[in-house]
Amino acid sequence: MKVAIINGSPRKNGVTAEALHIVENELVKEGIDVEFYNLSEINMSHCLGCCSCYKTGHCCIGDDAEMLSQKIFEADGLVLGSPTYASNVSGLMKDFIDRGHFVIEQLLHGKYCVTIATGENYGNKDALKVLNNLVLYSGGKKCYGFVMNVPFNNTESVRDELVRDELVAKCYKASERLIKGLKKRTHHPIQTVLNHIVISIGIRPLIKRKGSEYQGVIDKWTELGIH
Repeated sequence: MKVAIINGSPRKNGVTAEALHIVENELVKEGIDVEFYNLSEINMSHCLGCCSCYKTGHCCIGDDAEMLSQKIFEADGLVLGSPTYASNVSGLMKDFIDRGHFVIEQLLHGKYCVTIATGENYGNKDALKVLNNLVLYSGGKKCYGFVMNVPFNNTESVRDELVRDELVAKCYKASERLIKGLKKRTHHPIQTVLNHIVISIGIRPLIKRKGSEYQGVIDKWTELGIH
C-alpha cells in the first residue's frame, strides 16, 4: 500500500508539517509506503485555465505538478494538509488543486484520504471545507479530517504540553482511520452517493457535450472503471 502526503504550507517545519509527519510515522509503523511532498519544494507554476489536460490527459506545463498528480493517481491513499490563509487554503495548496486536474478526471477515485487544516481562528474550518470538498468531488473517501487551532506563525505553540497532546491525539486518530480504510477497504456510503450525484449531474453531462475535446478525461474514466 502507498500513501502520498502533501504539505501545503510554505514552511517545511511548521505546525502543518509537524502534524503530517506524525501521521507519516504512524503509517510507516504499519508497513505502509509513504511519499512525503512539501509543495514549497515543488516546481509548480500557476494553472493557465487552458483545459488542455482534459483533452490530452496531462498538463501542457512541463514542471513537477504533473509528476505529483501521477504519484497521487498511483497511490492508495492521500493526506492533505494546509495552513489557513484568509479563511482559505494556502496559495501553494490552491495552485496544487488547480494544476492536479482532480475533479473532472476523478483523480481520487476509490482512494482513502485524510484532511488537515491548521489556523488560529474559525477560518480554519473554511480551509478544511475546501480540502474536504476536493476529496468528495474527486471521488475520494474521507476517512478523517480535523482542524488544529494554533497561534498563526508560531511553531513554538506545539511545544506546549496541552497543545502537543491535542495535536498528537488528532493525528493518531486520523492515522488509525486511514489505516483501517486502507486495510479493510471500509465503505463510506453517504460520500459514495454524494459523489455519484456530482458525477451524474455536474460532470458527466459536461463530458458528453465536450466529446473528443475531453478525450483525456474519457480515457482516465475508462482506466478507473467509471462508466
